[in-house]
Amino acid sequence: MSTVQREREDKYEVGGDFAVPDLSVLVPPGGRLEEDIVTLNSRYFDTTDRDLLGHHVTLRRRAGDTDTGWQLKVPDRKARTEIQVPLGAGDAVPDELATLVSGVALSKPVHPMVSISTVRRRHRMVDADGNLLAEVADDTVQTTTTADAAAGDGAVAGNWREVEVELGEAGGGKLLRKIGKRLTRSGARPSRYPSKLSRALNPDGPGTGDDDSGAEVVRELLTGYLDTQVQAIVGGDVWLRRELDPVHATRVGIRRFRSTLRVFKKILDPTDRARLDEELSWYAGVLGEVRDRQVQRARFATAVTDLPDELVLGPVAARIENDLLAEQLRYRAEVMTTLDGDRYRALLAALARWRTDPPLTEDAASGVRVLKKAARKARRKADKRLAAALDDGDDGDGDDEALHRARKAAKRARYAGELTRPLVKKKKGKKRVAEYKKIQQVLGEHQDSVVALGTLRALGARAETTDGENGFTFGLLYGLELQSAGRARDDAAALAT
Repeated sequence: MSTVQREREDKYEVGGDFAVPDLSVLVPPGGRLEEDIVTLNSRYFDTTDRDLLGHHVTLRRRAGDTDTGWQLKVPDRKARTEIQVPLGAGDAVPDELATLVSGVALSKPVHPMVSISTVRRRHRMVDADGNLLAEVADDTVQTTTTADAAAGDGAVAGNWREVEVELGEAGGGKLLRKIGKRLTRSGARPSRYPSKLSRALNPDGPGTGDDDSGAEVVRELLTGYLDTQVQAIVGGDVWLRRELDPVHATRVGIRRFRSTLRVFKKILDPTDRARLDEELSWYAGVLGEVRDRQVQRARFATAVTDLPDELVLGPVAARIENDLLAEQLRYRAEVMTTLDGDRYRALLAALARWRTDPPLTEDAASGVRVLKKAARKARRKADKRLAAALDDGDDGDGDDEALHRARKAAKRARYAGELTRPLVKKKKGKKRVAEYKKIQQVLGEHQDSVVALGTLRALGARAETTDGENGFTFGLLYGLELQSAGRARDDAAALAT
């Protein structure tokens, strides 16, 4: 049986003579600093093409003094989630983990790539109740190429020293930053490598950082943002295979990626960009059918609960839950079928390329200026679409479809602001993102009501043709959604002034 834990850690590169600074000053009153030495022997698995590594996914078999077992580490926003399975007989990857990585591995076989032996000097910060706040691991690392890896593309053996700082369940981000500051003052440098495996296979690092040309600056900002979105999509793949629900987070990652393709299209190859946008739109649509039912089930359940009992005529809640849940499960099954299809695997392969090497045009050589210009254009379009949508219609209430387009434009302006925030003053960049996020949320409420209206019409019609039911309460809910849509329009108009 597997266990799951969320992991947040920072990694640092250090020299052979590095000395871990005194950490006792960071221990709270009543707490203590525990120190010991353990040995860890890990064998890392990947495809010959290193597909897991390309998506920041780590699969390893670990033995030694502690932390033994099979471990799968998956990107999870600013942290990682670790899925653990006990050691069994032999080196065969457990079926559970093999299933979870099948999408990221593009259905290719995984095999041992590198063996890594680590002598870890642990500095464990514990509070007065014995809860772990943080662990600072001073690692001396030795790597060896496995026989299976030799059949691939030349894994490299090496030796180095590094420091990892991992938060415990009782720790927080403030402590992580304090420890990091003490380490860097003592000579440590934030690591260029996301994992020991990446360093073993690419000892020269992801790049020297010496190229400060306009195109390289653009590439750095672009790939940093896109990589975060791909992590959400890849994490969603693994969670879906665990029968969990990452649909919303996955769709948000897709939206941010597609928004980047559209807003910054001038610096991206038009053919490659259009092809990827189409495929992301397709996958988002598959997931969207599930998400729509999730939102509507929660929305209608709350609405029915809030009604006086005398206005709920018939099995309204059961009708809503049973019908929408049945549809959700049917579309969920379609999602799972999609995950094992060639089209989806091709999409994951394309995302792996784009996250590190997007096809830039010559316009990228203009540097940050071209990014600022595109973000500015996105803001102007969002403002114009909102104003036009509010002016549409004879009654001045705004056209539903125009408001939906305005919402999508606001999202693109928001996401463009996120990507370009490092290029403007911190306060100004934060304010811009917040403004368009608010517009997006208000117009999102309007769109949810518009979609709900169609669903309520269908549910009410079914109730009218079923013995023991009638459409009264569905009509009442319909009227409430009309009111909700009107309030959202009013709120959007207030934001536009």
